[in-house]
Amino acid sequence: MQSILAIVNVLGSAVNLMLLLRAILSWFPATEASDLPPVVFVKRVTEPMLAPIRRTIPALWGLDMSPVLAIFFVTLLVRLVRGILLGG
Repeated sequence: MQSILAIVNVLGSAVNLMLLLRAILSWFPATEASDLPPVVFVKRVTEPMLAPIRRTIPALWGLDMSPVLAIFFVTLLVRLVRGILLGG
C-alpha cells in the first residue's frame, strides 16, 4: 500500500512540476516556436491537460489561468486517490 501511495505522490508531483515549467516557459515567447527537446517534451506532456481548460475558461485580462487550474485539479485528484487508498 505504501508503495502505491509513493507512486501516486511522485506522479502527482511530476505532473505539477511539468505544469509549473509550462507556465514559466509561457513567459518567454521565443519558446513557443522552440525545437529544443526539453521544451517540446514539456509541451507534449502538458498540452492534453491544458487544452480542455483553455477551451472552457478564457484568459482573464490576457492571462492564461489554465496551468493554475490544472495544478489545482491534479493536486485534488492526488488527494482523492490518497484518501481512497488510505480508507478515509
